[in-house]
Amino acid sequence: MPKTQVPAKLENLWKLQKFITDFALTQGFSDKRILKIELACEEALVNIINYAYSNENQGKVEINCTVDQKGDCTIEFADTGPPFDLRAIPDPNINENITERRIGGLGTLLIKKFADEIKYHRLQNKNFLALIFYKQD
Repeated sequence: MPKTQVPAKLENLWKLQKFITDFALTQGFSDKRILKIELACEEALVNIINYAYSNENQGKVEINCTVDQKGDCTIEFADTGPPFDLRAIPDPNINENITERRIGGLGTLLIKKFADEIKYHRLQNKNFLALIFYKQD
């Protein structure tokens, strides 16, 4: 299945997004599902680019796309940044007054809302974040 690896830099975001979108299109996902895939994956990529590496230690992000027998796809991101399991991040209280709400967390909330399943593990100093999207909504 398709795999790519590039430096984790914002200027590569469009290339990574196109890679993911092209994969979803070849698998026959609906426009509505592709939009959810694009938004969730963009948030994951921006988090990796902005937080996984310091300016002195610019690393790479790897994306591996797979599909199972049911047609559900998994987009897996790998990086060598510090351990980060977004599933452990508490969701922000979006009903709270905006001036009292803590900063951050909206991107991870969006990922949790749009991905049907989220898996994470760390192996040999690498983070592996898998976002699973069901073929059917």
